[in-house]
This record gives sequence, structure tokens and C-alpha cells, in this order.
Amino acid sequence: LAETHGWFLTRQFENEANADVHSRTTAQEILRDFEGERLDYWVSAYGTGGTVKGVGRVLKEKRPETKIVVTEPDNSQVLGTGLPDRFRPHPIQGTSPDFIPKLTSDAKSAGYIDQVLPVNGGEALSMARELAVREGIFVGISAGAAVACALKIAQTAFLGLPRPPMLTPSAERYLSTPLFED
Repeated sequence: LAETHGWFLTRQFENEANADVHSRTTAQEILRDFEGERLDYWVSAYGTGGTVKGVGRVLKEKRPETKIVVTEPDNSQVLGTGLPDRFRPHPIQGTSPDFIPKLTSDAKSAGYIDQVLPVNGGEALSMARELAVREGIFVGISAGAAVACALKIAQTAFLGLPRPPMLTPSAERYLSTPLFED
């Protein structure tokens, strides 16, 4: 369509502007929020890889003690294995495509990702629902996956005070999905 109609094609999975905006905004917000405080782990799901690469490069420079953990569905471990043929359909919408995006691959190659931790899709759905019902935090399935991942890490790591995972996007786009079926 871009070729036929002269439309602009963003190429969000490989466009460095995607990662750059997260370096300039998201990463700076995290640094401000944790100024003078421990930041043991930063947890995020990945879709295009822009958030992971953009935040990852800043945290590795400014807060090298911070471990960056990326989560993906346990039944579709593409990034963790490096094998795109491991892709399987999963309920964590907007994340973990059937290939390793260039921005995600760049982040992994640059050493920004310390660990890839699989999370069950059912756990991600349950956690997103629980965040909405119990905490009033209205987020999507990928945020549920990030929190489930963070809780797994908290079971084995001394964190001092609880630290937040990366929670995006809002859950309003998931109202008609299994996330809120009941």
C-alpha cells in the first residue's frame, strides 16, 4: 500500500526512531522516579522492541546495576531460544511476534537484556484482571505478563522494596477479549 499509494510506512519493528523516543522519554522518567533509590530489575514484555532497546540502552549506561528482564509467552519462546520456528499462538496480545524484531535483536546483541523469562498466558490474563479488580490498575495482557514475571523474580531475588515492572498499554482495547470475558 505504501508503494501503491505513496503512504508512509513506519517500519516500527526496525525504525530506530521507535527506540530513540523511549530513550528520550520512558527511560528518563524511570531514572527520575528512581533517583537516589535502588533499581534492581526492570521488567518488560516486547512487541516491536522499541521500548526494550530504548530503555535498555539508557539503563545500561546510567544504572548498570539494573538487571533487564524481558518476558515472553511460555508456549512461544522465540526470543529466549533464538528460534522463530518456536512461535505458537498465544494470548499475550501485542507482544512476542512470530519473528525476532530487529530492535529486539539489537537490544539482545548489545547486551541490554540480562534475562528472558517465560510467562504462562493464563497467568498474564489473570494478573491483568487482578490488577484491575484489586488495585484499580487498568492495563492490558502484556502488563499482566510483566507483573507475573516480576513476581517470579521477587520469589528468588532480594529486592528490598517492591519495584515496578513496565506496565503498558491501557486495558480499554481489551474489553472485548478473554481478558474481561467474565
